[in-house]
Amino acid sequence: MEAPSPLPRTRVTAHVRSLRFDAGGLALNLVATLGRRGGAPVERMGTVALLREWCAGAGLRPAREAVGEALLAELTALREAAYDIVLAHLRGSVPALPSVALVNECAHTAPPAPRLELGEEGVRAEEQALSGRQVLSLVARDLIEVMGSPERRAALRECAFEACGMVYLDTTPGRRRRWCSMRRCGNTAKAAKHRDRDRDRHRAPGPGRVPDAVAGPGRVPDAVPDAVPGPVPDADSGARATAPE
Repeated sequence: MEAPSPLPRTRVTAHVRSLRFDAGGLALNLVATLGRRGGAPVERMGTVALLREWCAGAGLRPAREAVGEALLAELTALREAAYDIVLAHLRGSVPALPSVALVNECAHTAPPAPRLELGEEGVRAEEQALSGRQVLSLVARDLIEVMGSPERRAALRECAFEACGMVYLDTTPGRRRRWCSMRRCGNTAKAAKHRDRDRDRHRAPGPGRVPDAVAGPGRVPDAVPDAVPGPVPDADSGARATAPE
């Protein structure tokens, strides 16, 4: 039985390491900060500077003093708990109890209440700095909203490119989206499939060629197309017949 083809090797470029905000929600965007889950994982939020960049891209405004190693570690733990819960739903299994407990614990902290501010230019929404616990709460509550909504839960998908494994919400008509991004994984997967077809075509036996599985070393196949007739050594001579080259 032929071994399955290995996953295509992908270079870890700046493009692969870049943060993504196209998963369809705050919690899923956090899950996407670890890329290539199906192959060699790529950490996209491994430093405090990248954490600050992710918060800005996700529309979160934590207080300056809240952004540090402690929040980075807590968000990383919440990220993996969220992934465990979503993946369990997609696979029809049950998530780990600690994952559910962590999400509930993070959601317990109340996020800041929205406020209006009256200024010279009229009324506008006040931008409040978030504590670390409030950042965690907003992410956890977003995940709970996804899992608690039948419509959003039914839209959860996992990228069909095995090396990726990104989870996202499919909001396209008919929900037939297979890739996290056609520009990223869709084109990569199609190119890999094309290479596999070319490789299989070159491996296919041609006229006069004996498949390796049929004619091993020192073995005469039952039927050899286009074989050149020649003398067959006598059985008592000790010589072994070989397949024609």
